[in-house]
Amino acid sequence: MAEKQGGISDGHGEKYSKNGDRKETSVQSLQTGTYWLTRIVLLRSVAFIYLVAFSVAYNQNKQLIGENGLMPSKSYLNSVKRYVGGKIGMAAFAYTPSILWLLDWSDMDANLDGIALVGMALSMFVLLTGMANMVIMVTLWVLYHSLVNVGHFISGWESQLLETGFLAIFLCPLWTLSKVPRRCSPSLISIWTFRWLIVRIMLGAGLIKIRGDKCWRELTCMDYHYETQPVPNPMSYYMHHSPWWFHRFETLSNHLIELVFPFFTFLGRRMCMFNGVMQILFQVVLIVSGNLSFLNWLTIVPSLACFDDASLGFLFGSRARKEVLEIQHEAAAGHTPKPTKGMLTRRVVNISLGILIGCLSFPVVMNLLSSKQVMNTSFDPLRIVNTYGAFGSITKERTEVIFQGTLSQDPKDPEAVWEEYQFRCKPGDVYRRPCLISPYHYRLDWLMWFAAFQTYEQSEWVIHIAGRLLANDSTLLSLLDQNPFQGREAPRWVRGEHFRYKFSQPGSASAAQGKWWLRKRIGAYFPPLNLEGLRGYFQSRNWPHPHTHPKRT
Repeated sequence: MAEKQGGISDGHGEKYSKNGDRKETSVQSLQTGTYWLTRIVLLRSVAFIYLVAFSVAYNQNKQLIGENGLMPSKSYLNSVKRYVGGKIGMAAFAYTPSILWLLDWSDMDANLDGIALVGMALSMFVLLTGMANMVIMVTLWVLYHSLVNVGHFISGWESQLLETGFLAIFLCPLWTLSKVPRRCSPSLISIWTFRWLIVRIMLGAGLIKIRGDKCWRELTCMDYHYETQPVPNPMSYYMHHSPWWFHRFETLSNHLIELVFPFFTFLGRRMCMFNGVMQILFQVVLIVSGNLSFLNWLTIVPSLACFDDASLGFLFGSRARKEVLEIQHEAAAGHTPKPTKGMLTRRVVNISLGILIGCLSFPVVMNLLSSKQVMNTSFDPLRIVNTYGAFGSITKERTEVIFQGTLSQDPKDPEAVWEEYQFRCKPGDVYRRPCLISPYHYRLDWLMWFAAFQTYEQSEWVIHIAGRLLANDSTLLSLLDQNPFQGREAPRWVRGEHFRYKFSQPGSASAAQGKWWLRKRIGAYFPPLNLEGLRGYFQSRNWPHPHTHPKRT
């Protein structure tokens, strides 16, 4: 019976009135196997991550790699220039791909800000409109590459964003700006490059754990993770105090999600979608339980490629769904657009992409199979296909470096009053609640986590920080939360103290006093320093002495 409720169905969910006029299309009739809506979701998701990443760069790059940063990018570029023969040519670009080579270095802060602002504007456009073309996505990729390659404060997710951003380029038409560009259908090859990315991310993370710390094999790693992860959040406190059996369940679930479920990607539509759901839920749990920058948000992106239009239709209004339905019905009726030269070129590009990713994946797969697996490594200078992994080993105790300053003339005086600097997010004051910052990221707080289980000789930038604190340097202090000498004279001495931190026990007397943390002094991380004593140290490393630094409070 074709006639129903005064209309006629064409068998594809399209309804017509008795006089032949088309009525509203049924939402349930979206067909499987196409990825028009998937492309919109992927592009908006990538744009969101770019927006966060460029925002972090805009707010922190000047202090870290700017003209007066801890490790200036200009100094790094000059060292590369000397290494490649003193010229800015192809050798320099190959060693450090960055458009900064082409810009005037007399105001590096303006260069860094300009790159970040353009990146923020373009990513905001794609996020809000859902429209992008290859020109926009290539520009975003080049801009972020330019920042990553001159930054010394880089983490594994930077390469992951660059790879994800590179794959997003091939989702788009060359020039056209349209949510559903009819002459540029989403390539199945492009969709599979995203799926291949999430498979590699998960397998890399799972294998490095199994091969690394024995606590992953003994199912005990989660007994420590929440307390010792780089930057805990408030939920980390409560997750840490979960029952032992829950931690065993978490660890076992981690192994299933990272080592078993990724293979479901290759077992048909429903199993692929199941893997996508599990990966997204897994990342949501990680987002809730810690501040891992935009890493977990970024890892959700390739998981979205596990879903087609039929499964994502609920995210869109009737207009977008109807437009996709029209395309699907035209294809079913054989009314597809006649191939143009541009469409044929696109097919060649898509095939070339598949071949490129396949070739670049060879060393990555060999690394996954190797007993000497390395994580977060790039085998090509453009970071197109990389290895990934996190927490291959788990620290069992949390230590923190606490900067302290004093106005006392004699740092050895028992009466000297040492006052503490507070960072924005990392543990310091035991009464301060852990922060909630993800997907944003405080780079210096993260780096202090690494410094805490190294020595200051291995992290010389820590001494650079001490010198800046002795000068009440406003550039550096803008990265901190609290300067105890704000509005006062600069400290005469600064030292680094090493403490062991543990979460307080819920219901204990310490918790009742408002303490989130308990801490115990381990010893000195670096001895008391003053500006005069640092002069030779700074000169030997070609650092500007803080006395001559132009920016002070």
